[in-house]
Amino acid sequence: MSTPNPAIPLNVFTVEEYEAPTGKTGTSWTKIGVAFPHHEAPGLNIELRAFPRNGRLVVLAPSDEDRSLRERAG
Repeated sequence: MSTPNPAIPLNVFTVEEYEAPTGKTGTSWTKIGVAFPHHEAPGLNIELRAFPRNGRLVVLAPSDEDRSLRERAG
């Protein structure tokens, strides 16, 4: 496993399946935090603003759009 760039935090999402009143099903992705490499040992630090109700977390690299916004913000 390669180590992500420590300058770019990873996004942490909670993912939930839902069914609309019309019967259509879908998936809701809500960003609830960030993860970044731990400085003193292999691993990640994870900072959450909320906890998933279903216990499921997904950690993904930021999208190109996220990176672009971050670079513009400086």
